[in-house]
Amino acid sequence: MNNKYLPSIAALFVASLIITNSIDQKLFAAGGLTLTVGIIIFPLAYVFGDVLTEVYGYATSRKVIWTGFAALLLMILIYSVARALPPSPAWTHEAEFDLIFGRVPRITIASMAAYWVGEFVNSFVVAKMKIASDGRRMGLRFILSTVLGQACDTVIFVGIAFVGILPWSVMPEVILSAWAVKVAWEIVALPLTLYIVRRLKRAEGIDVYDRSTDFNPFSLGERDPTK
Repeated sequence: MNNKYLPSIAALFVASLIITNSIDQKLFAAGGLTLTVGIIIFPLAYVFGDVLTEVYGYATSRKVIWTGFAALLLMILIYSVARALPPSPAWTHEAEFDLIFGRVPRITIASMAAYWVGEFVNSFVVAKMKIASDGRRMGLRFILSTVLGQACDTVIFVGIAFVGILPWSVMPEVILSAWAVKVAWEIVALPLTLYIVRRLKRAEGIDVYDRSTDFNPFSLGERDPTK
């Protein structure tokens, strides 16, 4: 198959992960809610995840998820090397640099664990509901997959990233607020997501059903396109 748009979607998916993990250590207040700033872009990863699974299938989505995982590992490595390099005498912001990027590895480890679980839950639900509904109710499966996937993602991320940093009394508020905003973000973006998916299916000439796919997240085998 000549999936000409797949590389661009995969690249945007990975870019959204890297940007999120670079800024997600900051908290901001909005309408009485306490949120991480990564929430302004991270839901895009779930939109792209829905698109990847719905159009190209779980097996392709699984490969892109692992690609994003590898990109985050590389980011941690490069940030760690950058912090370890001795500063030039002309560089007077080492403390600030270390303060900001010193917490990125913890944020990224939290995000990687959360992302890995959340994305696979999201992709699994989309693929299974598509089979069960014979391709109908696409919007419903996008929303339900986000509800479940983001619940797993948010609990794991906040639990790892902010334990010992935030008071225990604040943690439930941060988790619930972030989850609610992410789900609301998905609902607001749903018309655009549905439009993109339908256009992609026509442009690519595919509409994958994962009836013969191995759903093991550690398997990188291809589905049988004849089934």
